[in-house]
Amino acid sequence: MSVSFQGKLVVAISSRALFDFEEENLTFEREGERAYIELQLSRLEVPAKQGVAFPLVKKLLGFNTPEAQRVEVVILSKNDPVSGLRVFKSADLAGLRLERGVFTRGRNAYRYLDALCANLFLSANEVDVRGALEAGFPAARVFPESAQAAERHADEVRIAFDGDAVLFSDEAERVFQRDGLDAFTRHETRHALRPLPPGPFKPLLEALHRLQSAAGTDVPMRVRTALVTARSAPAHERAVRTLMQWDIEVDEAMFLGGLDKGAFLKAFEPDFYFDDQRGHADSARQHVATGHVPFGIANRAAR
Repeated sequence: MSVSFQGKLVVAISSRALFDFEEENLTFEREGERAYIELQLSRLEVPAKQGVAFPLVKKLLGFNTPEAQRVEVVILSKNDPVSGLRVFKSADLAGLRLERGVFTRGRNAYRYLDALCANLFLSANEVDVRGALEAGFPAARVFPESAQAAERHADEVRIAFDGDAVLFSDEAERVFQRDGLDAFTRHETRHALRPLPPGPFKPLLEALHRLQSAAGTDVPMRVRTALVTARSAPAHERAVRTLMQWDIEVDEAMFLGGLDKGAFLKAFEPDFYFDDQRGHADSARQHVATGHVPFGIANRAAR
């Protein structure tokens, strides 16, 4: 009988996002692939330290029960298959039930996202992340050195999203970049009743909504989401109405009007935060696990 991921939340994750392989990666950069492989093989029985996305993965797997496997986590890595042995070994030693992995030995890994029906791709490699976004998948470049606060809410998966160019398209952001804040405010007020086009992370928000609905009361885990945006009144209305039109609710919404997001994310304590603006991501990662979404006009201008 064939296996299907239909209806599941599928997370594809690189080995460096799941585990702290920064020391090993430094060996790769300095001494090459052979030295890297030998180092990983010599450490096969040494559990790798938790990476920035490890707490998120552990919590998401908490939605699985013997009766219902609602979440699938797949290692999608540019590592070689030999180094992949340590990834699976470390996962097993850490109590993570991971069964599937794709190792591409330096080649682009994101081309397998469609076959995996992935709802999210996390990687430390920006080129792979950009490729995944261009292919239409929610993807973010993780910061391995991000702070982590996941242990404080053991029964909740907390995920925070920026709005424009993350949950929503960069339509409004293009107006802001071209014409400034006043023009942006006028544009959003004028179009308050017209929903924003979806951004790259709408499919993930939808998948999280389905996960919560499917889990019901069978598991103690819950999903809590937040919209954390630089929008302020009156531009907030279009964002809220867009979510209403999508029939998706978020638990918290923060319309910060230029205030630094870091302090608010520190208070919310998400397992992960996603933002398209590198400056906001740099602020956020001082407090919480953060993924940069290199999508939209702001990132095209920065390339």
